[in-house]
Amino acid sequence: MGKGVRRMPRRLAAKLRRIRDALGLSQTEMLKRLGAEELITYHRISDYERGVNEPPLEVLLSYARLAGVCVDVLSDDKLDLPAKLPAKPKHKH
Repeated sequence: MGKGVRRMPRRLAAKLRRIRDALGLSQTEMLKRLGAEELITYHRISDYERGVNEPPLEVLLSYARLAGVCVDVLSDDKLDLPAKLPAKPKHKH
């Protein structure tokens, strides 16, 4: 893997915020639902939703699973989240 800087998807922050809002969770509750208490603090949720930082892949995968979408829906700016969240997953985990 290269050491170059990766571009963060422009719409990722808004998508992550929309997932949390759709689930009706606080940032602390979202952290617990993500099962990421050992990886990050709840303050990181705010950073992700403001586009300050990008979540690690493990956390991004947890967001996708909670939302019932594939990770590419989160990371691809050309793809939209479904209107209804959580969505019915098209694949098994």
